[in-house]
Amino acid sequence: MECTEVRNHLVDRRRGRLTAEVSAAVEAHLAGCAACRQEDATDAQLSVLLEQQLPRPRTPASLRGALEHRWLPAAEPRRAAPRWARFGRTLATMSAGAALVVAVQVAWRARTPDSPLVAEAVNDHLRVLYSDHPLEVESGGIHRVKPWFEGRVDFAPVVDFAGDDDFPLVGGSVGYFVDRKAATFVFKRHLHEITLFVFRADGLHWPTVGLRSIGAAQGTVETSRGFHVAMWRRGDLGYALVSDVNEADLLALGAKIATPASD
Repeated sequence: MECTEVRNHLVDRRRGRLTAEVSAAVEAHLAGCAACRQEDATDAQLSVLLEQQLPRPRTPASLRGALEHRWLPAAEPRRAAPRWARFGRTLATMSAGAALVVAVQVAWRARTPDSPLVAEAVNDHLRVLYSDHPLEVESGGIHRVKPWFEGRVDFAPVVDFAGDDDFPLVGGSVGYFVDRKAATFVFKRHLHEITLFVFRADGLHWPTVGLRSIGAAQGTVETSRGFHVAMWRRGDLGYALVSDVNEADLLALGAKIATPASD
């Protein structure tokens, strides 16, 4: 088994998804290849950083206090009320409390939009940025990169855009998105790298509100940890475009990718 094939199996190896035969072949290769062992160790350390050590935002006390003041009734000293009145106030307080929880969730999401798919896209983009071998196939144009994925992913990635002077295609590699393999394309914009992940869209929770036009597609555009993420569906495939370029540049590339060549 060669280095490129082994590195395609490293994530599956750590997740226990390899067959006994493939696992034995990977282990045998790692035992004699220092470069692949280093690649495996580096990616494992990055996984720990991304999945366990990234801080989880909490609702600021000031925001919670403001919402409590708005939604929860102020306590007032009063004489004992009839039993039925106390029961009515209890229901009202419970309703107000439920409204507070919803309001906090909505307000905080508006301040820090970071859905699971967006978080996954940013994490996978960081994997590409910090990998010692981010490209498994160098670009000679889209007609060299796309055929390379045949047999390496369980779908045919539909990407018609071949790159241009504004967004040259650098190359590609096999990656992962959530629990499935992804065809990874890397574009450039000046000194910035832009990663496109193409993957099977089934079984993922796709937003149905707040959609924007991305070329011929309808999708979402969000910002997380300093990165812009544009996501959309096209048939059975999902697309995630991630970079720290400005949003206008990301959407310009997204429009070129999301619009079929026949359009």
